Amino acid sequence: MQRYTNKPLPSLPERVKSFTTLLDLPSRGEVLLLTRQKSVTLYHLTILIVTQIGDFFIDSNRITGITDEDYILAERALDAVKAISQTAYQSVYVIDYNCRNFLYVSDNPLFLCGYSAQQVKEMGYAFYLNNVPKDEQAMLTEINSAGFSAFEQVSPEDRPRCTMSYDFHLLIHGKKMMINHKITPLLLTPTGKVWLALCTVALSSRKEPGHIYFRILGQSSHKEYDLADHSWHTCEAITLKPEEKQILTLAAQGFTTKEIGEQLFRSENTVKFYRKALFEKLEVTSITEALAFATNYGLI
Repeated sequence: MQRYTNKPLPSLPERVKSFTTLLDLPSRGEVLLLTRQKSVTLYHLTILIVTQIGDFFIDSNRITGITDEDYILAERALDAVKAISQTAYQSVYVIDYNCRNFLYVSDNPLFLCGYSAQQVKEMGYAFYLNNVPKDEQAMLTEINSAGFSAFEQVSPEDRPRCTMSYDFHLLIHGKKMMINHKITPLLLTPTGKVWLALCTVALSSRKEPGHIYFRILGQSSHKEYDLADHSWHTCEAITLKPEEKQILTLAAQGFTTKEIGEQLFRSENTVKFYRKALFEKLEVTSITEALAFATNYGLI
């Protein structure tokens, strides 16, 4: 986007002051960089959109009235989360929407990007700004807003059963790693707002970021968010046949295609047929990707 003005160029101190003021905005702001064009009287303004921590929080989920006693009671839920994280292969962390930070971060290294769990906890949402590619940060804030919009349309009794899942890159020593990120309410306020949210992080089978799904446990359909038209669309959930589940389970145990056939009393060619159909259904190209997809989306 370009804008032009024929007004005199501000002095350097004025430009620095203006630039600093814009950066200090509590939410996403337009940062203006001014460069003078040769042989013309116009000045070219380049606009950069800067993602800031405030972009991850929306007014409709503003939390108030949480007391120290509430946090003491929340320790039981956190103890359960900590116990689960000790046996899970996924990274686990808890978002506190009251204090706008991370209340707990597990020691699993997948999510930590080389930091300690304590360092990530102290960084809070600044962790995203430091370790997610710049071109995907705006996507995350849009997903966050869209997710709360979908959540608010759910009846209060169904809200604890909501989960949103999406894929994005983390930067680890300068290299991109695609992860699958899930978020679900851990504790709600009496008015149905999300106070604490449980997040899990696992390796993704996807090649591109996105793949945004909103599910309610026990329902046969789910919503998929389209980043192109910025809206949710209802889709039927993927289901696996018993043979497909068996193949995935045995593959996870290390059985070869021939050995899977022997276990299921099927020919090797029949197993290959099921695998091919399974790959097409899940839109993957290998049994490793199929296992990651099925695990991430609760199909097995």
